[in-house]
Amino acid sequence: MTVDFTLPKSRAANERLHALIPGGAHTYAKGDDQYPEHLAPVISHGHGAHVWDVDGNRYVEYGSGLRSVSLGHAHPRVTEAVRRELDRGSNFTRPSILELEAAERFLDTVPTAEMVKFAKNGSDVTTAAVRLARAVTGRTLVAVCGDHPFFSVDDWFIGTTPMDAGIPSAITDLTVSFPYGDLSATEELLTRHRGEIACLILEPAGHAEPPPGYLAGLRELADRHGCLLVFDEMITGLRWSAAGAQGLYGVAPDLSTFGKALGNGFAVSALAGRRDLMEHGGLRHPGDRVFLLSTTHGAETHALAAAMAVQTTYVEEGITARLHALGDQLAAGVREAAAGMGVADHVVVRGRASNLVFATLDELGQPSQPYRTLFLRQLLAGGVLAPSFVVSSALTDADIAHTIDAVSAACAVYRKALDAGDPTPWLGGRPVKPVFRQRV
Repeated sequence: MTVDFTLPKSRAANERLHALIPGGAHTYAKGDDQYPEHLAPVISHGHGAHVWDVDGNRYVEYGSGLRSVSLGHAHPRVTEAVRRELDRGSNFTRPSILELEAAERFLDTVPTAEMVKFAKNGSDVTTAAVRLARAVTGRTLVAVCGDHPFFSVDDWFIGTTPMDAGIPSAITDLTVSFPYGDLSATEELLTRHRGEIACLILEPAGHAEPPPGYLAGLRELADRHGCLLVFDEMITGLRWSAAGAQGLYGVAPDLSTFGKALGNGFAVSALAGRRDLMEHGGLRHPGDRVFLLSTTHGAETHALAAAMAVQTTYVEEGITARLHALGDQLAAGVREAAAGMGVADHVVVRGRASNLVFATLDELGQPSQPYRTLFLRQLLAGGVLAPSFVVSSALTDADIAHTIDAVSAACAVYRKALDAGDPTPWLGGRPVKPVFRQRV
């Protein structure tokens, strides 16, 4: 499985995409600046753990749909559930019975929550969580975990990134940050802004496990300082356990948000939490009403059917355990391949087995975009599309073996670049770039 490096149809399609769509994609993380120059394949279709580009090349794919397609593309249980609803209508003037069934199924899967409201993307529900926290506490400041890369496209978060053009400082000033894993620093922040912080929002886990007692400590701090604890479970939801990180670590947040794996590629997200909080956005609360979430397409029947099928599949087929087993197998193979080529200190696999990423380090052991470019380029040449090593359950032993062979070949080139002290001859053009940057 090797790739024709000319990619003529993909290159032509990318030009057309940039002419019509700002950034050439609908998600910045999918932009061609994230890939080696002229080597950003445009996808034709996918099935299981494989995708094909418009030039006819086939790839083993990782990080499918920005971690959303955890069961593999066109998973039969999901597509059949969707197909059943398509002929029955997808959107009505009143709630469909499927909304009730989907809510019951979700709350059975995530028992730490008492109510749920569905939407279409993660930003909608994280922003709704922030709005609700401000409403119920009467406070204006939001504390985000500064070590986590993304929470929302909305101003309260994007204003804290280098891409803050168009966002007034008056909004940005209402968001403060705390470091992951450091309870004393978080308590200092809460004390410094005593009575002002509405919520602490964070991914409950990331590329490293939470320090012992950390999440429980945050729970205690939030309670003591009168703010809400919000878990962003976009990534950890389902991949850590069927009930997310909160189900694995046994710490219940006040509010939590889910998406990505929830729909296996179909657009569905969820805000879940305590009844007394969520009812502020309902019709049975005596106080001031909160405009919590109101989406025209949030309850499309086929997307909710997909979410129910995903949750059922995870529970009945032990998908979370399979993701961890596949990740362990892949991580061991990549580490062995890197060690075999003498680059184990430079190509580093990190993260939970179900959510692996890799770091590409230079001669001094520092993160390097040029070396990442070299590594991505060689993986693509070997038929592996891997902005990360996040696995789907559709991967086979043969896919893992093929990936490890491609990694081994990439590490051989990596070694040559390290020995030369310069990866430039192996880049084929400009290096890849971070998503959050001020200028092109």
